[in-house]
Amino acid sequence: MKRILIYYPFKLAKEANSGSKLRPLKMIEAFKQWGQLNSVEVVIISGTSSERSDEFGKLLKDGKLENLLFCYAENQTIPLWLTDPGHLPKNATIDYKVFKYLKSKNVPSGIFYRDVYWKFDELYPLKGTKKFIMKKIYWVEERFYEKFLDVIFIPSDAMGRFVNIDRPKVSLPPGGYDKNIARIEKNKEDYKLNGIYVGGISGEDYGLNLLLNSIEIANQKQEKTIKLTIVCREEELKKQSSDLINRLKMLDVDVKHVNGEKLDNQYGEMDLAFIPRHRTEYNDFSVPVKLVEYLSSGLPVIATNCSAQQEIIESGSYGLITEDNPSSIADGILEIVKDINSYKNNINETFLEKHSWLSRAEKVKDVLLKV
Repeated sequence: MKRILIYYPFKLAKEANSGSKLRPLKMIEAFKQWGQLNSVEVVIISGTSSERSDEFGKLLKDGKLENLLFCYAENQTIPLWLTDPGHLPKNATIDYKVFKYLKSKNVPSGIFYRDVYWKFDELYPLKGTKKFIMKKIYWVEERFYEKFLDVIFIPSDAMGRFVNIDRPKVSLPPGGYDKNIARIEKNKEDYKLNGIYVGGISGEDYGLNLLLNSIEIANQKQEKTIKLTIVCREEELKKQSSDLINRLKMLDVDVKHVNGEKLDNQYGEMDLAFIPRHRTEYNDFSVPVKLVEYLSSGLPVIATNCSAQQEIIESGSYGLITEDNPSSIADGILEIVKDINSYKNNINETFLEKHSWLSRAEKVKDVLLKV
């Protein structure tokens, strides 16, 4: 029987409460779905370095690593050798053994290279000697991938110029899935639209003030055009100034602290969603998981013109792209209200076909089998 190997040099999360934890699980689900459709067995190695070593040995002994079509791997935001508890590997050579074996068997292999935030001084928190040492380790990790991997998968094409690995780079943004959101007719209190923002409210890059200014302008130009709901962590809200809290009340903004099924119910009451990030070099290539979360919930998105998110939204006319200033976002709000249903129809008709997790797994297969 043909097999594929999924290799994750870290422990899988039991609770996927962030995009980085959700992605590995969703890719496993997608590969298993694809495998069932094509009579291909999915073999998984993950966990601590010791657990990976034990699993690798067992699979070799059982012959489960013969007839591999390809291997798909993912890294984390720290080098693969430091993912054990305490960041000290108990079996530092296991990754070398696995990828050396795959190369000796001519198994096409690709890894999803998650992030390059460490290349941006304003984002990377370490300083001095620690920073110097860690950057050297990251550099060694890139050379390791260059030696043993055939393809580097990245969140967006725009990130490619920051990845110094001499291998083909292929975009593989997060995928969507059918969330089966029940639409709920909520009393709009005479507002034409209900909009939602989910995420952080502290950092300037999140764009909360940008969004609030936009809401204020839109409702001044056309009274009661949109009512905003913000979903954030309660602890984060408590740290905000009284001026911000008063402004939220003045603008009639609802603030919720929900997740899981309760958040899905919140999506069911909404007409559209916002990603108001300021355009920066980093934001230009990163793909927020909440973008596909919104679209999976059937919500058109108004987002700023950061390249990677713009590419996904414009791939099927799933919302509107604006500049990262209040006037432009306000104009987007006033524009989308004219024909919100056409954007919803576009999402329902083509989003999952083009951007499901299964389509991401199939893209990996197509790319690696052509290597």
